[in-house]
Amino acid sequence: MKKYLITSPKFYTDESTVFRDKLEKQLKRYQPDFVLFRDKLNTNYHVLAKDFMDICLKFQTIKSFIHTDVELAKKFHAHGVHLPSHASKSIQKAKSLGLEVIISTHTYAEVFMAEELGADYVTYSPIFDTPDKGEPKGVEDLQKLLQISKVKVFALGGITSKKEIIKVAKTNVYGFASIGYFVRD
Repeated sequence: MKKYLITSPKFYTDESTVFRDKLEKQLKRYQPDFVLFRDKLNTNYHVLAKDFMDICLKFQTIKSFIHTDVELAKKFHAHGVHLPSHASKSIQKAKSLGLEVIISTHTYAEVFMAEELGADYVTYSPIFDTPDKGEPKGVEDLQKLLQISKVKVFALGGITSKKEIIKVAKTNVYGFASIGYFVRD
């Protein structure tokens, strides 16, 4: 099962050296297969995105993704872009630039639309209880989705320990995505 590390500004500062150091430590410790630079509010986003890519390039086996900004992902040679659920119209643009696409989904309809538009992967959430993210879907719902969808699915939401990973692994999901799991001590 693939591991998808999602960064969060809650766990680093926007000071370049601190960010680079924390990210490199996370990547060495957890050895994710995918990693996303996601920081929706940072005015220093472009600088940190460049730092993010510089660190990711040290790890040959990790696929790097930039959140939302298709042009920036292409400019910095990321493997792809991770789009929010409302940005499905950007899938074709990203694909035309040679980028892989992950898109956030929360309903079966969003998953099927992403699949139809050519997304390579989706995150489906929230699987477990997550503050301010609505009612959890649960593992049974995830299993049902996997039986009727062809796109590669990352389980997301409330995955903070091995306990949740074991539960989603039983579904044969492509992978799990998390912020909290990758910042444990």
